[in-house]
Amino acid sequence: MTRIGIISLAHGHAFSYLRSLAATAGVEIRVADPDAAPGEAGRGAAALEGTGATWADSLEDLLGWEPDGVIVCSENSRHRGYTEAALAVGAHVLCEKPIATSVADAQAMIAAAETVDRRLMIAHPVRYSDAFVRLRSAIERGDVGELLAVTGTNNGKIPGDRAWFTDPDLAGGGAVTDHTVHVADLMDALLDGDAPVAVSARSHRLLHPEAAVETAGLVQVRYAGGVVVTIDCSWSRPPDYPTWGGLTLEVVGSAGLARMDAFGTRLDGHLTGRGQAWFAYGPDMDAALIAEFLDVVRTGRRPHPDGHAGLRGAAIVAAAYESVRTGDVVTIEQVLEASRPT
Repeated sequence: MTRIGIISLAHGHAFSYLRSLAATAGVEIRVADPDAAPGEAGRGAAALEGTGATWADSLEDLLGWEPDGVIVCSENSRHRGYTEAALAVGAHVLCEKPIATSVADAQAMIAAAETVDRRLMIAHPVRYSDAFVRLRSAIERGDVGELLAVTGTNNGKIPGDRAWFTDPDLAGGGAVTDHTVHVADLMDALLDGDAPVAVSARSHRLLHPEAAVETAGLVQVRYAGGVVVTIDCSWSRPPDYPTWGGLTLEVVGSAGLARMDAFGTRLDGHLTGRGQAWFAYGPDMDAALIAEFLDVVRTGRRPHPDGHAGLRGAAIVAAAYESVRTGDVVTIEQVLEASRPT
């Protein structure tokens, strides 16, 4: 029996992961939610009803259970602390994206995993979507020739049901933090870890001026191999949009073009009194992510994506914020240099 712990229900993805774990034979699940406020909606022991998971009264209780693997679904700024605590008791860790709210924290998490010879995986399920798997295969076959440029969109609603997403201290930022990293991770997979070298970005709060963080952004990344990627990372979907948002990539190569919609396997329509209909079907990318993590826990092999991929995404985000602040192109080396101890 494989023991999997979940730390925090702050991120809504925790419940998708719970469903996938509960549907997998040979898995025991225990959950702790140390930072939940009493009676907070969607948090705490009451939220576990019907999930098949057992409740841990504290973080110490959960870690004392000696889990084989731990999934961290906390607010972004708490990722490092919970990850290090799980690694310290010998668990492999799947950490919700982004890996951390700073490059220094991401580096510390990677170092902690390497010190105890445990695996650190980052929760980027879109790389397991059927659309992306097919796009990656097409590029690897040479169908579009040499990869030259990519336009990525990751648009969604402002996360109103989880207020911490717009708290700069807990989230580390707004739409740039939340949505840049998904496209960055797909590029990490497409480019086999080719290093990002320079970033230019702009952001604003025009869509939701009441928010304490940016709600829209445009980020351009240049990679060492010459590929240029532009990312629309905005909370631009209206509140009544039928789903949270979506993710697309449009690839330009020397021999052709290719486009993917990670959430394109759906039926669209209109329902009287309910507005637009949106019925998704096809493979469950969250389930595929969980299957990957369980295999990592059971075999000890390197995960995909690992902490180093998460670090590259975190460095892009940090460079984007510095570019927004200064109006200049910012190199990844500048960001890494700033994170080194003095």
